Amino acid sequence: MTQVLFYLMPPVALTAKAKADSPVATANANPALCEMHLLACQLAQQAFVKQQWVYIHCQDKQQAHAIDELLWQFEPSAFVPHNLKGEGPMTGSPVEIGFDRLGANKSRQVLINLADQAPPFAVNFGHIIDFVANDDQHKAVARERYRQYRGLGVNLQTQDLATHPLN
Repeated sequence: MTQVLFYLMPPVALTAKAKADSPVATANANPALCEMHLLACQLAQQAFVKQQWVYIHCQDKQQAHAIDELLWQFEPSAFVPHNLKGEGPMTGSPVEIGFDRLGANKSRQVLINLADQAPPFAVNFGHIIDFVANDDQHKAVARERYRQYRGLGVNLQTQDLATHPLN
């Protein structure tokens, strides 16, 4: 059964990696979303280390390109082989970034959803990571995604990063 884990983002405190000059910050002026995008990239890096193949689903082309650029900025020792959907090697990279309604080009274990809706292909993944940004507007959108996932019959969990941060 597909597992969905919603990360409840803590109050915004921009980290050094999510500075105002980062691609995510320039593509999106909302600091809560900048933090969420940085966490998504860090989770993709952790999955890569565990040899899991990841698909990062974005809202649109602009967000996909911003996530792509953010992954390029990781430290060389934490490099994450990735590509935008339709680019890269024929066999694919461990992390693929896209924004269309079709999803990943090949089978992957982990879906990281950054879009406003639960993607229609979500049940094709064993593990889904989603986020609740710490502002009222994005909380309402996340609640709707939660309902959409529940309608798909998946197992839902939440983790409050303010009280239970990642290791």
